[in-house]
Amino acid sequence: MAAQEAANWALACIRPAPPGSPPFSTLTDDQILALHFLFNKTLDKAVRIIEQGGVYRLVAEPSRREVFQVMGNPKENQHYVCFPEHFCSCHAFFFDIVSRGHQICCKHQLAARLAAALQVFKPITVTDVELTQLLLDM
Repeated sequence: MAAQEAANWALACIRPAPPGSPPFSTLTDDQILALHFLFNKTLDKAVRIIEQGGVYRLVAEPSRREVFQVMGNPKENQHYVCFPEHFCSCHAFFFDIVSRGHQICCKHQLAARLAAALQVFKPITVTDVELTQLLLDM
């Protein structure tokens, strides 16, 4: 649990990137070191997803409920549904986080959390019905 709290703190300290600037321009060297210490190889994979524009924030209207959709395998046009702090629909989430407890989060969750902190996701507005269908299809 201490690792999760440290991760929450590290991510909460991130400032959004100014419009038009590189996505990670606001991160200090100390923040990068802390994130790398906490997430190791998962950070590298999450950064790659963000750099490829693979994080979408879906906001349902009129309820304003939101969920992230994060790119999986680009060759297969695969995306995973993420509630960044609690759930991802990928296999690694269930195997490495839930079953074995070997990681704090999967690369999709981390990509969603970093993209939200930096404000570098792609916003998409959907209807409440569309969001419901997306969740039912998981």
